[in-house]
Amino acid sequence: MSNNLRLAEFEDIQEISQLIKLSARKLGGEFYDKKTIELALQGAFGVDTQLIKDNTYYVIESGNTIVACGGWSYRKTLFGSDSNNIRNPKKLNPQNEAAKIRAFFIHPEYARQGLGKLLLEECEKQAKHQGFLQCQLMSTLSGIDFYQKNGYQGEQYIHHNMDKTNQIKFLPMSKRL
Repeated sequence: MSNNLRLAEFEDIQEISQLIKLSARKLGGEFYDKKTIELALQGAFGVDTQLIKDNTYYVIESGNTIVACGGWSYRKTLFGSDSNNIRNPKKLNPQNEAAKIRAFFIHPEYARQGLGKLLLEECEKQAKHQGFLQCQLMSTLSGIDFYQKNGYQGEQYIHHNMDKTNQIKFLPMSKRL
């Protein structure tokens, strides 16, 4: 069965949300404990409808099932869902700011089959078409190897506060286009 890459639509939100939860719990479970994942699903991980509104978020379908999602943004927000409190919708300047690679999640049964690469190539192509010279992202621990293999360089690990006592470890990464 072939895979179909297309722009995400608002009608996809519920299915995307379920995919994000499944991917985070199964693939992220190798790197984060259950409590960390569940807290991340309340804000750091999840659907960002601004990406869908901006026509910069994609899904890949196998048959009629969404098996991968991811996008890019020309806005300042680096990561997080609609419920995250660190949102910044300000538009970026492509000449001196990096496009943001955002919210990549793959169904565990489709992991390591090239879907993430397909999404990433499309996002980079679209960002470059809009005049961006580089991309930036906030990688989960489970995504670091994938992004490194695709030319992204890590900076310094950060710990994002999810509540008063819990943090999640991420690695900011970037790549020149």
